[in-house]
Amino acid sequence: MKNGAGIIEDIKPPTKIAVIRCDIVSEACPGVGCFMAFNKRSMHFKEYDENAEMVAFFTCGGCSGRRVYRLLKSLKKRGVDVIHLSSCMQMENYPKCPHIDEIKKTVEDAGIRLIEGTHH
Repeated sequence: MKNGAGIIEDIKPPTKIAVIRCDIVSEACPGVGCFMAFNKRSMHFKEYDENAEMVAFFTCGGCSGRRVYRLLKSLKKRGVDVIHLSSCMQMENYPKCPHIDEIKKTVEDAGIRLIEGTHH
């Protein structure tokens, strides 16, 4: 694309991000901490530039993480670059996710980059 001076510039496509969160915790948490960290590009989102987009924010579907596999197929078709596992899935003060290892493996097997954490 040419800029105002007629110089051709490379335009990097935005990084497309999705967050998987705990279905149980979603009953008490509206996700504000995850979105605040993303919007401020803080905590586990600090590596992203201003062009990054959060394109999906969904629950695992409950134990055993049954929704993750189906949704990853859809997200892959839409070009998602990275999946964050929400902080609530990994913190001590929430119910420990008994299926986190399987969920991680499902994301990794889909060939999508995985980052553990959002705002803590």
